[in-house]
Amino acid sequence: MSELHDECGVIGIFTADPSVDIVEETYLSLYALQHRGSKGAGIAVNNNGAVTYYKDHGMIPEALPEKELQRLGSGQIALGHVKYASGDLAVDHEDLAPLVMRYIKGQLALCINGALTNYHELRDELNKGAAIFQSNGDTEIIAYLIARARINAASLEEAVMTGVRKLRGAYAIALTAADKLIGVRDPMGIRPLCLGRIGSSFVIASESCVFDSMGGEFIRDIDPGEMVVIDKNGIESYTVEKADRTALCVFEYVYFSRPDSVVDGVSVNVARQEAGRLLARQHPVDADIVCGVPDCGMESAIGYSMESGIPFATGLIKNKYIGRAFNNRKRNSEYLMRIKLNALKNNVNGKRVIVIDDSILKGKTGRHIVGLFRQAGAKEVHMRIASPPFRCPCCLTSDYTDKESLIASSMSVEEMCAYMGADSLGFLSQESLKETAKGCRLGLCDACFTGNYPLDVSDTSREDKYSKKIED
Repeated sequence: MSELHDECGVIGIFTADPSVDIVEETYLSLYALQHRGSKGAGIAVNNNGAVTYYKDHGMIPEALPEKELQRLGSGQIALGHVKYASGDLAVDHEDLAPLVMRYIKGQLALCINGALTNYHELRDELNKGAAIFQSNGDTEIIAYLIARARINAASLEEAVMTGVRKLRGAYAIALTAADKLIGVRDPMGIRPLCLGRIGSSFVIASESCVFDSMGGEFIRDIDPGEMVVIDKNGIESYTVEKADRTALCVFEYVYFSRPDSVVDGVSVNVARQEAGRLLARQHPVDADIVCGVPDCGMESAIGYSMESGIPFATGLIKNKYIGRAFNNRKRNSEYLMRIKLNALKNNVNGKRVIVIDDSILKGKTGRHIVGLFRQAGAKEVHMRIASPPFRCPCCLTSDYTDKESLIASSMSVEEMCAYMGADSLGFLSQESLKETAKGCRLGLCDACFTGNYPLDVSDTSREDKYSKKIED
């Protein structure tokens, strides 16, 4: 089980049908993106330009209680957001989304999945213009840029394009103002964003599983550098900015996305099973069963089993009913991991076990998992990882920026194997990684494995004067 976490998930819904309960539709749709963030959630409703909203910490049912949803009223447009943030950073209420602000033309609501690489530059520029910030995130920066551009822009669309062209980094944006719903994807397509329909409603979302889970239909992926505008007249598309290359984060297939999503032409489930098949060819081993680490190692374990002919079996049980209160408990980390995962003794006792996981970061979780299998009576434990060694920090799509804590940056495969106490350890080769996403319509970013970043990330640390640390 990886310790990596994606930053957020976004949803925007537009309906021209007054009988649609847009709050309920947005609330239920958010559940399809819960895996992208569990530190907070929020909904904003636009009723003819008047925006009401509610957001709070925790998973969706904790953050959005029924009594608060009822107070949101009705409307034609809604935004939904799930939030993730690094465990050592305080998540202030102001950092939750959607962000709602008043500006020269009324109210604007906005949420983002991603991170800006020119955050400091833009914030310093706005500070010099006497901007007053209430949060530490990218969302407020983007909202300020759009609001400032709207002063001279002929339309909301023009203001959004003017503001967004100042951004550098990875982002998928959903926003609403006046009578419009707008979605924007970064020029390289690093963050996913797609368009669909649920009943009579048009929807933009981080993943296509949103449409499937609500009985809707996927229309298409939003192109890199594209802005889509949805209103009562239909959908309009604009090109905001083109990049020389595209670079979808390959970790969407490895870990971030749900297996029932299709990201830029490739099924996540198929990609993960192919990773398992390739692992079986590259790192075969005699064993009795193949087990996956829930959740993201399961599809790769099935692929490994199919390719190797070794039976697939459930080896680990995951407690899925853990909310914010549990995550905030100050307990021994090994104790907390044991509550989250437990080995199924009847399946592994006396067996030679192959364990498939999506990735390894610090190695502590991997060591814990090996220990669980040992304690459950496994005769041998062979770790197989459905991605290459994670050696480089990433600030574009994840919260992981500390290279020193990445085990693969300082240890060989043999040393990592010994650290985790496994009988053997094998990673998917770098060459095979992109084969797993064969058919993707975009280029792929694999910087977390290679260090080849698609853009300048030299000034992206948030460990600065704007960030707040949690004090024990």
